[in-house]
Amino acid sequence: MQSSNATVSMPSIRRRLVSMVYELLLAFAALFLPFLVFEFLVDASHSTAVEHGRQALAFLVLGAYFIHQWSRNGQTLAMQTWRLRVTLADGAPVTPKRAALRYLLAWMWVLPALVASWAFGLAHWHALGAIAIGIGAWSLTAFLDRNRQFLHDRIAGTRLVQLPKPPKKASAQAA
Repeated sequence: MQSSNATVSMPSIRRRLVSMVYELLLAFAALFLPFLVFEFLVDASHSTAVEHGRQALAFLVLGAYFIHQWSRNGQTLAMQTWRLRVTLADGAPVTPKRAALRYLLAWMWVLPALVASWAFGLAHWHALGAIAIGIGAWSLTAFLDRNRQFLHDRIAGTRLVQLPKPPKKASAQAA
């Protein structure tokens, strides 16, 4: 892993956002089995307590996944696909504590919109619109940083770096 700021390539904002869309799809997959078990245990109830339990379960399962992946090798499956890695600002590997801080701060992509939706009684498409606006606004925070890092990475002392393309495999040549 490279640790010099001069030799590290920074991924484009577009590349990071597209990777996040893929990450969202993988997050649904990671939540499938825990939610299936949970639904059997609560008999698919929709009481307020059970709804809060679902939210807590999602928060904990996703937290375990992201914190583990970021502190293990700096990459989730989506990040491997898009050749991205999260490191500390100096290029060192991310510690579990720093990964946990990054996870909590990453909720700022949607938390303000969730609070606004609750406060103003927004539901369905209006709530999704508020979340989309919140995500758009948070993505603009990259323009506040000279290296185009999002605000949660800046605060957590982490950064996303672009990994180089793997070397092409030499094709078998006939003798």
